[in-house]
Amino acid sequence: MQPGGAIYPSLRDRVVFVTGGASGIGAAIVEGFAAQGSKVAFVDIDDASASSLCGKLGGAAYPPLYLHCDLRDIDALRAAIEQVRRRLGPVGVLVNNAANDEREDLDEVTPESWDRSQQVNLRHFFFAAQAVRPQMRELGGGAIVNFSSTAYMIGVPRLVSYSTAKAAIVGLTRSLAVDLGDDGIRVNAIAPGAIMTDKQLRLRHTPQSTAELLARQAMHERMVESHVVPAVLFLAADDSRLITKQCLNVDAGLF
Repeated sequence: MQPGGAIYPSLRDRVVFVTGGASGIGAAIVEGFAAQGSKVAFVDIDDASASSLCGKLGGAAYPPLYLHCDLRDIDALRAAIEQVRRRLGPVGVLVNNAANDEREDLDEVTPESWDRSQQVNLRHFFFAAQAVRPQMRELGGGAIVNFSSTAYMIGVPRLVSYSTAKAAIVGLTRSLAVDLGDDGIRVNAIAPGAIMTDKQLRLRHTPQSTAELLARQAMHERMVESHVVPAVLFLAADDSRLITKQCLNVDAGLF
């Protein structure tokens, strides 16, 4: 969270579950909730990055809880969510963040690679929401924030399976919001733009491509992970208590 950011009293002591929280946007989200005094648990498969993040946030009111979990394994995901309930209490906020924007030439897509992409980028969103529903009911309500992407709106070469999943997340969000509304559970999505994470800078961008993206944005500031966090915190907090079934672009006007 950026210095001077809003403080949400409703997030203090609240149990938060974040997928893909070891690095990139996910790590920034974990850090943002820790700064709010939330009890944050996160899952990932990058144990080294997770350990580094936990060390960095060891002085928080509630140091984050890390659980290794391959989100393609739905039973393992369900077990992790149940473990969080036992160790920290019922989950009041779910942030479905984990994804992998692996590129693939259109003619090289196979049924197996397509299914793998949907497992990594879409399927676990639904099953995490399904698993936290009883815990949020116990609390009298909760908030789910799903991560989509402006990639599906723009159209990005070699990214068809990922973009399909990210478009589906908006449909999933709207459907879940209706099904979970009577439980007091709000469901919203965030669609980030060109966030310059270390991974994106290492694998995707050159100085020229970065400059071109900045030129396309209405606001020509380079976007980093911390720019997304305030939107997540707001949608998780009680301040947004009647906002649901929405998708918020955080993209500096790229789309």
